[in-house]
Amino acid sequence: MTTPFDLSPADGRSAPGSDEVEVWLFDLDNTLYPPSSRLFDQVDRRIKSFVQDFLSLDLEAAHRLQKQYFHEFGTTMRGLMTNHGLEPEGYLDYVHDIDLSPIAPAPALDAALDRLPGRKLIFTNASTPYAERVLDRLGLGRHFEAIFDIAAAGYEGKPYPSAYDKLIAEHGVAPERAVFLDDIARNLEPAAALGITTVWVTHQNHAARNDPEGDPRGDHVHHVTEDLAAFLAAALEP
Repeated sequence: MTTPFDLSPADGRSAPGSDEVEVWLFDLDNTLYPPSSRLFDQVDRRIKSFVQDFLSLDLEAAHRLQKQYFHEFGTTMRGLMTNHGLEPEGYLDYVHDIDLSPIAPAPALDAALDRLPGRKLIFTNASTPYAERVLDRLGLGRHFEAIFDIAAAGYEGKPYPSAYDKLIAEHGVAPERAVFLDDIARNLEPAAALGITTVWVTHQNHAARNDPEGDPRGDHVHHVTEDLAAFLAAALEP
């Protein structure tokens, strides 16, 4: 396996070595656990159900609008807030009220994070209570000093550039010494524009369905991995 940081990003910038990284920014869903658990499918169904009830739509129309808003606004929630006056707190409680039993502890990732130098933060479009539940289930919570969630981003999360700016300001992140890992390629683009090294976590090409338009391997995708634990472990190799 190629050591993760032995190639410079496509923009010509030198990538940091793993011992030079000060901050690791991790997405949560379908990044820290494999999408084969189908956990986010539960969230997806509850989003659809919420849209159906909130706007009094039939199921097919709710599904279309859900996906339309996801692509236009980054999250369905933001579309509902912008166009329909949604108050986000109740929405977040509803869509994250799911069964976490499909995901199991992640000992290999736990071991890799334990050895990984630098600060570690969660950067998620979910809510903090949900993220804490997921991290507890995975056995990974102890590794992360903070969770920067959708509320911290002013309910304007990834891929809005303002979310990245707020995270950087709030947590004192030096972009040139940070790495961001996410399963959705378009979420990497604002990070790359700020000088953050990016990693697309594909989980055996799962993320292709999250980026149906355009080239997901554009210049904003600096590194690609199908196995997050192995990728981080390799970053520690001499």
